[in-house]
Amino acid sequence: MEEKKVVTLDLTGCKYWWEIHQRIKQAFDFPDFYGQNWSAFDDLLWSECDADVIIVQGENTLPQELGPSAQMINEILQEFKEHCAKDGEYVELEIRS
Repeated sequence: MEEKKVVTLDLTGCKYWWEIHQRIKQAFDFPDFYGQNWSAFDDLLWSECDADVIIVQGENTLPQELGPSAQMINEILQEFKEHCAKDGEYVELEIRS
């Protein structure tokens, strides 16, 4: 049985939006040309992500002003999961507080 590929995006302690994008780049192993914006995250997720399980943790540690960023991450990942399911690919998404 093949081992599942797990990507963990740990947002614990991020204080600025650019830190969030650095963590995204690192967690998903995106190339250096990652544009550090939501469109780039969405685009590279579709083309570069081969994860079976995506875990997001530490959202509850973000400052209030970064709440919309956490919401955007969750929306993009949920859309990715749903689209994968339509294509017959199962991606598990786990949001941990």
